[in-house]
Amino acid sequence: MQRLALCCRIVGSSVESTVPVVAAFFDLDKTIISRSSTLAFGPSFYRHGLISRGDVVRSAVAQLLFRAGGASHQRMEKIRDQVSQVCRGWPADRVAEIVSRHLHDLILPHVYAEARALLTEHRTAGQDVIIVSTSGQEMVAPIGDLLGAVTVIATRMRVADGFYTGEMEFYAYGEAKAAQVRTLAAERGYSLPHCYAYSDSVTDLPMLEAVGNPRVVNPDRALRRIAQQRGWPVLTFGAGRTQPDAKSAAGGM
Repeated sequence: MQRLALCCRIVGSSVESTVPVVAAFFDLDKTIISRSSTLAFGPSFYRHGLISRGDVVRSAVAQLLFRAGGASHQRMEKIRDQVSQVCRGWPADRVAEIVSRHLHDLILPHVYAEARALLTEHRTAGQDVIIVSTSGQEMVAPIGDLLGAVTVIATRMRVADGFYTGEMEFYAYGEAKAAQVRTLAAERGYSLPHCYAYSDSVTDLPMLEAVGNPRVVNPDRALRRIAQQRGWPVLTFGAGRTQPDAKSAAGGM
């Protein structure tokens, strides 16, 4: 009896050890939420004296263009340069305070219902949810906390003596996103061939290619074409639409 029990324990341990560790990597803007998380805080930064009225107008125009046309490479580069210039000299603690104070009003109402259901489905399946965004760490981290992400990968601005220098320590964009996904997978033991990734933009193609289960959400024209050529699932999220079956969207987890 003892020998049989020992044998069973050994077999059970072996089976458990072969179960892959899986994560789901989500882009943020236009994948989980319907707007740019960076541009969303423009009016709040203006009210608190961090940016000018002209900056607010440019932010509003950029937000409209983002919603209409997504995030092309040129648009993302332009936003990066604008953010770097505008935030130089900002007190980091003040920015964190503003983000925390306005997070619920500016971000949560714009979370796609379908995305929220899918995030829950992955967590229920015992899979880690990770947000990978070009937006700043100071915005993405608290959003990740609210949505149940175990961690985030985001752009990091350099801070010296408590103030932003206007320089970037890490720009979470394109291949850099994929590189961080692979690094995190190596650190945490994720099996990338079993992992999932979600994005709306062709600029995230390297991240989608890094996993075995890529999914495109409200894709731009270029990404839609690639998804159709490769047979990747195409998900449509939007306010007022019925939530899709999360297991179907995730490929039957």
